[in-house]
Amino acid sequence: MSFLLACPSCGPRDVNEFVFAGEVTVRPKETPSLRELSTYVYFRKNVAGVQREWWFHRFGCEQWFQAERDTRTNEVLKTELMEKGSETRPAPEAVVVPETPAT
Repeated sequence: MSFLLACPSCGPRDVNEFVFAGEVTVRPKETPSLRELSTYVYFRKNVAGVQREWWFHRFGCEQWFQAERDTRTNEVLKTELMEKGSETRPAPEAVVVPETPAT
């Protein structure tokens, strides 16, 4: 499915010019436990609704930026460049991790 994505530097472009790099997550602080590290690496919210995501403009300005996109309709609500070291990421929500692996 194709849709327009507004690059903060170049303006609206076809989504095929970009690379999707997943939803925005927050790295664990300090020395994470195995459970915290596994949650960070493997678990995603994958919401049906508005989600904050990383995108890279590969056939344009070659900059990384974040977008708020409704995953149900692909409507892009907002895009913005992120400053290096900025802590403007959303707070993580608790993810339930089972104690034992599924059999």
